[in-house]
Amino acid sequence: QGMTPLMYACAAGDEAMVQMLIDAGANLDVPVPGPSPRHPSVHPDSRHWTALTLAVLHGHISVVQLLLDAGAHVEGSAVSSGEDNYAETPLQLASAAGNYELVSLLLSRGADPLLSMLELNGMSSSLHEDMNCFSHSAAHGHRNVLRKLLTQPQQAKGDVLSLEEILAEGVESDTSSQGGSSEGQVRLCKTRMKALQEAMYYSAEHGYVDITMELRSLGVPWKLHVWIESLRTTFYQSRYSVVQTLLREFVTIKEEDYNEELVNEGLQLMFEILKTSKNDSINQQLASIFTHCYGSSPIPSIPEIRKTLPARLDPHFLNNKEMSDVTFLVEGKLFYAHKVLLVTASNRFKTLMTNKTEQDSQGSKTVEISDMKYNIFKMLMQYLYYGGTESMEIPTTDILELLSAASLFQLDGLQRHCEILCAQTISMENSVHIYKYAKIHNAPELASFCEGFFLKHMSPLLEQDSFKQLIYSRNSKVQGLEPLRELQATLAGRLHSVYVTSRV
Repeated sequence: QGMTPLMYACAAGDEAMVQMLIDAGANLDVPVPGPSPRHPSVHPDSRHWTALTLAVLHGHISVVQLLLDAGAHVEGSAVSSGEDNYAETPLQLASAAGNYELVSLLLSRGADPLLSMLELNGMSSSLHEDMNCFSHSAAHGHRNVLRKLLTQPQQAKGDVLSLEEILAEGVESDTSSQGGSSEGQVRLCKTRMKALQEAMYYSAEHGYVDITMELRSLGVPWKLHVWIESLRTTFYQSRYSVVQTLLREFVTIKEEDYNEELVNEGLQLMFEILKTSKNDSINQQLASIFTHCYGSSPIPSIPEIRKTLPARLDPHFLNNKEMSDVTFLVEGKLFYAHKVLLVTASNRFKTLMTNKTEQDSQGSKTVEISDMKYNIFKMLMQYLYYGGTESMEIPTTDILELLSAASLFQLDGLQRHCEILCAQTISMENSVHIYKYAKIHNAPELASFCEGFFLKHMSPLLEQDSFKQLIYSRNSKVQGLEPLRELQATLAGRLHSVYVTSRV
């Protein structure tokens, strides 16, 4: 297995034996070799470990002290030269185990918590996760160890080479000169920041939110993935005060980081919180995030349907008794029309006219139109006789009813024109009403426009009872409405087009 007597004694924690071997001149820093014919049973994970590594691994603090006092290298074999010499340092193992006393001892003897970040000899093993000590302690939830690593005391100048000096080696040897020390300091900050970002990732992945939040409070910026994982953990643990803090922090994430994960997982999670949360301030935070994600560019406009009607008569024939061959009864008033125009206009009119012909033989003279106002029916006919909407004047109060009538009689062009008018007149007060109309009368373009309007003005809308009823009420589901699902889909589409595909 390639282990020396000193290694066995250290693993067993036999202080007297270790002392005897040290006195006899045992080589303190000889590492476990790689597998070879001479050492066929070397355990892959123990390669390059030293006696100190084994003492740390088994938590024998007095043996560690003996070895260090005798001059064993505090970093084990990690600083020896040679190919493929990757090995965890004793401090990394102590950090992962959460052994506070060992961590303190190794730090006091000059162990470097950032060692793996320096990629010694330019080597980093793809077989191992190249984690620094901060990451090891964060991944295992050892908050006290992480704090110890963060507050390590400055080393005495001549004692151990500090990280600042290691980093500044390429700078002037006189680090007291202003340029040299400041450059070393900047690089130190960058290296530590990178190490802490990695630690933040591992703490979030393993669900240690308190550690993640503590690292954030030190100024480590959010990465989107870390933020989403932290939000997920706190939400499932019902820690709503932390949920609130996290939601407030969303705006600090750079927009260039918005990606598929935000679209597919982040939105799903946030809408799930909105669905179940009874907390108004959390819901307001979510609303402002949705508005922020939707962005400031306008809601996509509804396109007109440029459709020429198959047949067309002079407006002079509108409601003209002469030459009319069909009469409608609307609100007790008669309205004269022409079959040829109606039959070609839509299938709905065609069915109506066919039924009318059958009834004629039974002596009926008029077609009765119920549930529709006379002026709405008149505008419907104007559209057919004028051959379009250009010369029509539709009062704002009648737009929705006309949309409903156009939908009923399958007049797509008129319905779309009404949808566009609705989009032009939408407001905080009427938006919910318009949305319900759009859903009932199968106007997907208008419904989609309303969803964009909701996302743009979500915070003030959440103050309104009508909007809250729309998204939370069970009646919505009964009516076949699933507004939160639709809003999520609309926002996902918008994020995808603005932030994801636009970068490709």
